[in-house]
Amino acid sequence: MTHPLLEKHRATLDGALHTIATRSYWSAYNEMPSPKVYGENAPADGKKAFEAHLGKRFELDQPGVRGWYEGEHSPYGVDLNVHYPICDHEALIAAGQKAMEGWQQAGVAGRTGVCLEILARLNAQSFEIAHAVMMTTGQGWMMAFQAGGPHAQDRGLESVAYAWREQSFVPGEALWEKPQGKNPPLVMKKHFEVVGQGVGVVIGCGTFPTWNTYPGLFAALATGNAVVIKPNNSAVLPAAITVRTIRAVLAENGVDPNLVSLCVPGDRAATQKLVTHPAVRMIDYTGGNTFGQWLIDNCRQARVYAELAGVNNIVIDSTDAYKAMLRNLAFTLSLYSGQMCTTSQAIFVPAAGIDTDEGHKSFDEVCTDLGQALTSFLAKPEVAHAVLGAVQSPDTLKRIAMADSGTLGHVVRSSTQLENPDFPKAIVRTPVLLACDASDEHSYMEERFGPISFVVKTADTASAITLSERLVATHGALTVGVYSTRQNVIDAMTRATLRAKVALSINLTGGVFVNQSAAFSDYHATGGNPAANACYSDAAFVANRFVVVQRRYHV
Repeated sequence: MTHPLLEKHRATLDGALHTIATRSYWSAYNEMPSPKVYGENAPADGKKAFEAHLGKRFELDQPGVRGWYEGEHSPYGVDLNVHYPICDHEALIAAGQKAMEGWQQAGVAGRTGVCLEILARLNAQSFEIAHAVMMTTGQGWMMAFQAGGPHAQDRGLESVAYAWREQSFVPGEALWEKPQGKNPPLVMKKHFEVVGQGVGVVIGCGTFPTWNTYPGLFAALATGNAVVIKPNNSAVLPAAITVRTIRAVLAENGVDPNLVSLCVPGDRAATQKLVTHPAVRMIDYTGGNTFGQWLIDNCRQARVYAELAGVNNIVIDSTDAYKAMLRNLAFTLSLYSGQMCTTSQAIFVPAAGIDTDEGHKSFDEVCTDLGQALTSFLAKPEVAHAVLGAVQSPDTLKRIAMADSGTLGHVVRSSTQLENPDFPKAIVRTPVLLACDASDEHSYMEERFGPISFVVKTADTASAITLSERLVATHGALTVGVYSTRQNVIDAMTRATLRAKVALSINLTGGVFVNQSAAFSDYHATGGNPAANACYSDAAFVANRFVVVQRRYHV
């Protein structure tokens, strides 16, 4: 199997295939926004390209246009005023089905090559996409560039690599001979063709509109399916730029660009009509439990890959690096104002306190010291704004206010409002830290999305581990952490996370944080607890998106 674009990007594909097998460090796309990497003019050109979208219609030449959507609002207070085409979902699905015919003819090699070319083109647009991500989500610049650009592209490439590997296991043809004793053998020629399941719908989230979209998008596309991207109301521009680029690459390579389309936000009823259409055979979703469960319950014609809400937690038993632990936790709780599906919410600490390299620390001292670590970490405005970004949703502001009121627990550190000199209208809030008892399950045993965390007093370490496991099993989690100097505690926590099926980070004190996930090496979610029924990425994430159709005849 070969194709010019596949050969052009063969080294990239081989690098991804090697790394998903070894789980070592590798990245196809440089995460540093450096002119030395992306070109001397890339930063200025990317910003100019982003600004060129503002206040204008975002033309995509899609079928079924019946109006224009202009409901985006920037958490930084920037006036976006971009108009996106509202298209009839029936027209988009029909056009996607028709485009699949040419996509099928491209073969596995052709489809893989085109996907790799798309990713390379998106990588060249990383500065433009980063500005779009930053201004629609509230992420700080560095996170917007890294997570919105290269890291998202890496996750897309990861899906392409898994798709290539799974499809490559299927031979194109075979000569079948069955011995018949004294009689001539039965001889047949058999051909096997990988065929996409149908139309995929990718429902984007408002906080990570590329990072959470690219895995499903490229998993569906690489396995032969058409894709309709339905972005979040508040973060359309990153998805629109992505769709425009994909459509351009498809057209350049003789593929109907309607294979991929943008279905801009409508009301809940319009989205429900889209996802329940009989031609929609797979749905990728990141978001809240209510609509996610609705998709699982009602979209019976499709396979739903859902990442939902969870309550990530950390057990602190002891540490030999107390200050480093607190600094690590302070960054974890502050990064993008806690608006990450992997941010820790419940921190379990024994009532008797913990042993540290600075002596024994009582429960109250741990609470106070963590609150002070947050204050110290965010003391410099330039650091605070770079890490916190801005609050994306009014609903998050309401949750912060509720936490600050003290109704959920004792306020160890209240949230404060910061003024961003570069963006005077930006909505910036520092984390609120609460303390409560393990019995106060109504406070911490549900996701409080945003910069809200609880230090939970447990009877002892064993109780904390038991509580952590129960929390994951009943409410789900993407990340769990433990701090301990005792191997028996680490072993007990390891067994608990294996039973609960959740990723575990142990004694993180350096430059790696529990809420960060590296493509090709880290499995994002397991698909084994209520927080998600799929994983970014494994073979199961791609294998059910295609079927093998065979034909045979006598030779």
